[in-house]
Parts: sequence; structure tokens; C-alpha cells
Amino acid sequence: MKVILFDIDGTLIKAGGAGARALNYAVKAMTGHPEACQSCQLQGATDNANFENAFKTGAGRKPTRKEMEELTRKYVERLPHEVLAAVKNKKYQKVKGVAKFLIKLSGCKGVLVGLGTGNLKTGAFIKLKPSGLMKHFAFGGYGCDSHHRSEMLKKAVERAAEISKTEIKQREVFVIGDTYRDVEAAKEAGYHQGAVLDGFGDETLIMRSNPELAVRDFSDMKPWLIWLGLEKDPKGVQRGTYICPDSPIEHAHYGRTGTDLKHIDARLKVLRTAKKKITGR
Repeated sequence: MKVILFDIDGTLIKAGGAGARALNYAVKAMTGHPEACQSCQLQGATDNANFENAFKTGAGRKPTRKEMEELTRKYVERLPHEVLAAVKNKKYQKVKGVAKFLIKLSGCKGVLVGLGTGNLKTGAFIKLKPSGLMKHFAFGGYGCDSHHRSEMLKKAVERAAEISKTEIKQREVFVIGDTYRDVEAAKEAGYHQGAVLDGFGDETLIMRSNPELAVRDFSDMKPWLIWLGLEKDPKGVQRGTYICPDSPIEHAHYGRTGTDLKHIDARLKVLRTAKKKITGR
């Protein structure tokens, strides 16, 4: 059984800043601060963490439990309005190729597709509703499950195990996100990591986090399907060594030989070690 977990913002959809506007609205209503989110790094964090940081920006202190509940309520009440505004202003869009990719995955046997998002569960559903993608997700892990993304991902896997009535091993879980925090959380949980580069994350930080796969979007499904083990690997390729897009030279070499430069370097190290044992130098 393979479990594939998708982040939402920047990975499935781009909601035109609806979440940030809704949170700004909620914080302003409680503290008077008009643009609290400008001082917070929202991408890749959980809503619980973002709400606390935004409130702290506005009030100069952490929210009490009661204030957190009120902030969450105001956010959830405002979010549909902001999502609808994004749709009307044509700022709401699906990430390129994701609809066809999800249809493909939904038709694969032995695959469970879920959400692994920092959004609150209610917020996740509100954001996804205009996209029509919600029908592909039977379960998920959400920002209301934990402040920590890795724990949220583990909760999603627990729910997948309950649905499938089977034990889900770490090597069977694949996490797809658009920020370095998605990659790091997946690594912390012991899961595979894939990154969308055309999302909200900083591409340099994503590449430094060293995901197993990094692709612009889902318009070309083949790299994703190979990484997921749903299509056969090209000859000689070890999963996790080929990152797209790469340099033209590496791409040409990969297409001609089925190996990438990292793979070659690894082989050369083995040969040098063997030579040293024989020759002593």
C-alpha cells in the first residue's frame, strides 16, 4: 500500500492570498493591527503556529486559549468570503497538471491519496472547494492536529492505516509539498519527499533541503510516477538520485544513459576504493 500526501497551498491550488487576508481580518478585529501577516512567514507552517504568531504581532503577546479559539472562529468565518473574492478576481487557480495527476493516482490500485496540510481541516475544505479536487482525498493530516508538520503527517498516515486496515510502513509514504519545510517535515517523519517548484516556496531553500524529487509542476506526470514507483525506472536509475529540472548536460546524459551525475560519482567512489585495496594507493 502506497500513501501519497499532498500539501494544499502552492501544491494543489493557489488561493490568491485568501488565507492571509482572512487571518489579517481576524487579528485586526481582535487587536487592531491591520497587516499582522506581513511580519510572519506563513508558508510551510501550520495554521496553529501562524495564528499564534500573527496574534503576537498584533497584541505583543501570545494568545490565551480562549483568544486562540476566537481567532480561529473569526478566521474560519471570513475565509469563504476571501476565497470567493479570489475566484471572482481570477486569482484562484489549480497548480498546472494536478487535476489529471490526481485522476491518474485515483485509478491506481494499492494507492491511498490524502492531504498533509498545515491548514485547519475546515480551512482546507473551504480552500479546496472551488477547485473540485476534494473528491480525491478520503483522509488527511491537518494543522489542527499539531503545531509540528512531521506530527501532522504521521497523523495522516495513522488515518490511512485505519482506512486500509493495514500497517503502513515509512517507505510506503510519499509527501508532496512546495516548501523546504514540507521536505524537512517528511524527512523527520521518515517519509519520501517530493517538491513542486512552482508553488510559494523559495526554490533555493527547497533545493538546499535536498528532496528526492523536485519538479516544476505536474504537467509532466512521468517523473512523479517513476518516483512513486508506479512506472518502471529507466535503466540504471536509483530512485532519489535524479532531480528535475537540472542542467542541460545532466538532462542529456540522463536521457542517453539512464544515469545522472550523482549516480556516476557514487560509482567512481566505489571504483576508487576497490583500486586502493588492490594497489595500496
